[in-house]
Amino acid sequence: MVIRHVGVWSVAKLYGALSGAMGLLFGAILAAVSAIGGAAGAMSEGGSGLGAGSLGMLFGVGAFIFLPILYGALGLIMGALAAALYNFFAGMIGGIELDLQQ
Repeated sequence: MVIRHVGVWSVAKLYGALSGAMGLLFGAILAAVSAIGGAAGAMSEGGSGLGAGSLGMLFGVGAFIFLPILYGALGLIMGALAAALYNFFAGMIGGIELDLQQ
């Protein structure tokens, strides 16, 4: 069995979803690190106003929202590009051979 063609949109959607999930994970990690660093910075400032510590915590929350969207959009674009290139090269040199056993 040889895979000679893949659906560009199906690969793009799948890769976009996978990349979005990775962005959610990285965003959560960055938000946690920023919250810890922001809290430490806010404590050292004495809790007066919007200092660097408070901005660090806001940056972490923003990363939790922004990174999944960015990663998902870039994953969608890169998945479509990779699938289109696969189709192009599979037509020239052949597709991926699979040996399936039942």
